[in-house]
Amino acid sequence: MTNTNSSVPQAREALNKFKYEVANEIGVPLKQGYNGDLTSAQAGYVGGYMVKKMIEAQERQMAGN
Repeated sequence: MTNTNSSVPQAREALNKFKYEVANEIGVPLKQGYNGDLTSAQAGYVGGYMVKKMIEAQERQMAGN
């Protein structure tokens, strides 16, 4: 999960940082480098939670908050 591709290269570092923050928040032991010891459920949970938080932030922005 260390390869964070982005259509905006400047966002890569921010997304990577966000990924580790989310993993920490939900208790998934994500680390720099190899993460093959994570289950697919754990990895999917990190990605899914990231998407959820990004959608919530966009909704708040669209609502003017």
